[in-house]
Amino acid sequence: MKKDLHPSNYRLVVFKDMSNDYSFITKSCIDSRESVKWEDGNEYPLIKLEISHTSHPFYTGKMKLVDTAGRIDKFRSRYNKK
Repeated sequence: MKKDLHPSNYRLVVFKDMSNDYSFITKSCIDSRESVKWEDGNEYPLIKLEISHTSHPFYTGKMKLVDTAGRIDKFRSRYNKK
């Protein structure tokens, strides 16, 4: 095995899904400037996620409603044949 191949700074990190405020803690070596106090009273680095397994359409079975009406109208007005 090669030496010094894997990072040595693994620690507990809190990941927070910003779309539904779900948080979970796991080991990671990702750098973070923010920290949060976890349920056990200790402070851990915080990584904010856009989507996780609790909000992803594949796992939830629900599609997110995206407001596309403005984009469609803009497209039609731009490329409308006169």
